[in-house]
Amino acid sequence: MSKGKDAKPHIGIFGRRNNGKSSLVNALAGQEIAIVSDFAGTTTDPVKKSMEITGLGPVILIDTAGIDDVGELGEKRIAKTKEVLKTVDLAILVISNNNFGEEEIKLISSFSDLAVPYFIIHNKSDISNITNNLKTKLKKEYNAIVIDFSVLNPINKEEIIQNILKLMPESAYRSQSLIGDLIGYGDTVLLITPIDIEAPEGRLILPQVQVIRDILDNDGIAVVCKEREVDAFIRRMEPKPKLVVTDSQVFLKADASIPKNIPLTSFSIILARHKGDFEHYVKGTPHLSKLKDGDRVLILESCTHHVSCDDIGRMKIPRWLTNFSGKNLEYEVVTGLSKLPRDIHEYAIVIQCGGCVLTRKQVINRLKPAVDAGIPVTNYGMAISYVHGIYDRAIAPFMKKEQTATDYL
Repeated sequence: MSKGKDAKPHIGIFGRRNNGKSSLVNALAGQEIAIVSDFAGTTTDPVKKSMEITGLGPVILIDTAGIDDVGELGEKRIAKTKEVLKTVDLAILVISNNNFGEEEIKLISSFSDLAVPYFIIHNKSDISNITNNLKTKLKKEYNAIVIDFSVLNPINKEEIIQNILKLMPESAYRSQSLIGDLIGYGDTVLLITPIDIEAPEGRLILPQVQVIRDILDNDGIAVVCKEREVDAFIRRMEPKPKLVVTDSQVFLKADASIPKNIPLTSFSIILARHKGDFEHYVKGTPHLSKLKDGDRVLILESCTHHVSCDDIGRMKIPRWLTNFSGKNLEYEVVTGLSKLPRDIHEYAIVIQCGGCVLTRKQVINRLKPAVDAGIPVTNYGMAISYVHGIYDRAIAPFMKKEQTATDYL
């Protein structure tokens, strides 16, 4: 389950079957949106519901299937529940009847591994309150906040809301500026935006819109033109732009057209710094020079879209990389947050798109298996600039003056 274009903070509700997860979602949202039953295993696919929290804004609650489900269908439900873990910003672990065991320990381990903050709700306190021994154990061993709660008598619902506010990472709801540290009041940024077969009819693509908005938010001036108009325009443009941002696929044209004293980068590299694992991208990109015959390249797209005959991820990057390396390479493209078709160790390098429809946490978690396995990772824009020989220039605006790309290696 992907956040997709719904970038509100996501709160996952996890626990065993029949612990009252769906009832908790209903109690928090104030309306019945999740199926509630006395029978274990009612929830199948994760269920999402939006609610408003004062001081935080709109959030998404995700009700998941029980982590103790059984049978072939149960295993599929559990797999979907585990996938949700990679998309949430905050987790609530629901237990009941003082039952805390191996399943909960595994979940908490997953929370820790993915750096997901969490707290614990002991539900059904109208039937049995949490024991002092269990509450003490959870606080001592896991440093966890524990709330005794009853969905039938939710008198301390506000305590849950306050802990959501307390534990929700600020990055989940307060977006950082894309290029605010690179420009000042009144600075002009030139954006080179090709209008080709991949450009959506009548509008710009999302990364271009996001950068334009960020320029305006930082009191800058956005100037937009196609690549064919750059040469004539840049000569008469006064004052010269503080920064030029290009679509990655016309990097070579932009590099030739823009004077070397004007910083140049791409929309994808801006997003790489903003949402991706920039440090590992910088480390991983030069490994494009080390690929060998038979190496398998994994290309990760964050969204699904109509595939054109000259698609950048499926067509252009493989073509450019094959020409650059001179090697016989194999390419696999995976869209959204879909499961990988093979073990991560079978890939020589991973190329992640800009991730414009994902959150930073989703991109980081998407790349985590590769990073943990020591597989090099890079980004569309960084890979394209590297194979075209303009990598150092493309990342220069985001590097400290005393650093170069090789300092990361």
